[in-house]
Amino acid sequence: MIASSEFTGGRVTLEPHRTAVVSGGASGIGARAALELQQHGWRVAVLDLSAAATADLSLRVDVCDARRVLEAVGQIESQFGPIDGVVAAAGYYEEKPFEGISTSDWRKMLAVHVGGVFNLLRAVLPLMRTRNYGRFVAISSERAIGGGSHDAHYASAKAAALGLIRCAAAEVAGTPIRINAVAPGPTDTPLLPPDSWERQDNFLRTLPIRRIANTGEIAMAVRSMLEDDLFLHGEVLSINSGTVI
Repeated sequence: MIASSEFTGGRVTLEPHRTAVVSGGASGIGARAALELQQHGWRVAVLDLSAAATADLSLRVDVCDARRVLEAVGQIESQFGPIDGVVAAAGYYEEKPFEGISTSDWRKMLAVHVGGVFNLLRAVLPLMRTRNYGRFVAISSERAIGGGSHDAHYASAKAAALGLIRCAAAEVAGTPIRINAVAPGPTDTPLLPPDSWERQDNFLRTLPIRRIANTGEIAMAVRSMLEDDLFLHGEVLSINSGTVI
């Protein structure tokens, strides 16, 4: 919970027991972000289809279900108090050639990656407006910026979510609320198959940094966006080993 709108040394002055909501926090980047926040004094509530091992409160929630997301946010505020930060990390990934993408594939990808962010924003933004404070970070993808083969539905959904984030940010720009996104490149998570071409040596040699990111690096960036007064708003922080510069 924030004590005031004052900032000290580039870090937001928050009262103890800050509360964060992490969607998709049962695995991958979301789980690592939840752990990072817990290790730095945050109380973390996770929304996921699966139970989260790292959470002060784990709620089984489909982010595509607007009513359920709204109920979950109400439960979290009732149990923990005001929500200071939100990480929208729920998602999934699949590779398909353009001609192989069915209508149901397309709709599901949009429902999770755009609808999920929209539902979470719609649930927490009024609360943040009332308090005149809040931080919201969406996990996007380098594909939203640079595209990619066999990723049309995924890249399109992630790009649409960035449009949503920027529009929401524009609407609250005159307040202390900050809305941003992180766009990871290939990252060592369960979503990246063990036999993915992005794990192969011939690909890694093309990267300026010569390796893919790990979830801890993404999580540190997310925490910084939640805690620090970085003067970032409506921004997309690319953490992609130099694949998109």
